[in-house]
Amino acid sequence: MRYILLAFLLFFMGCEKIEVYKTSKNGKPVEFKRGEVQCVECTMPLTTKIHSAQAILPNGRVYFFDDPGCMAKWYLKHKDPKIRLWIYTNDTKRYIDAGKAWYKLGDKTPMNYGFGAYEKRIKGSVGFDKFIAMMARGENMTNPAIRKKYLH
Repeated sequence: MRYILLAFLLFFMGCEKIEVYKTSKNGKPVEFKRGEVQCVECTMPLTTKIHSAQAILPNGRVYFFDDPGCMAKWYLKHKDPKIRLWIYTNDTKRYIDAGKAWYKLGDKTPMNYGFGAYEKRIKGSVGFDKFIAMMARGENMTNPAIRKKYLH
């Protein structure tokens, strides 16, 4: 019985969400340390900026994402033109406006959605609206049919 109680407590303690960890005073992305914040969509702790994204609400609250796919899933539920989305790019290694980034399917990402973000357009990449639409339709690397197409 003691082990069941311990497992129960550990499970629920691990499910805690840190939805808003930081505040942005100027609408720009904020810095974070390894393990300091977690993805609001999947609750995975962020260990690096690579593949990360941030949503900044009009009141300055910052939501973090560990994978561009998590950002897309969250955005589909919270569409608001006042929310500023930032994505960390694989090519220039900095945060840019997510609406101006290019997204290429087939990259290895933390939650395996497979969309890498790029500042400069590369072959096979799509713009933000197409990326969001593809995520809405389940056209990402978590879909076995899509994964098979890109891995072969």
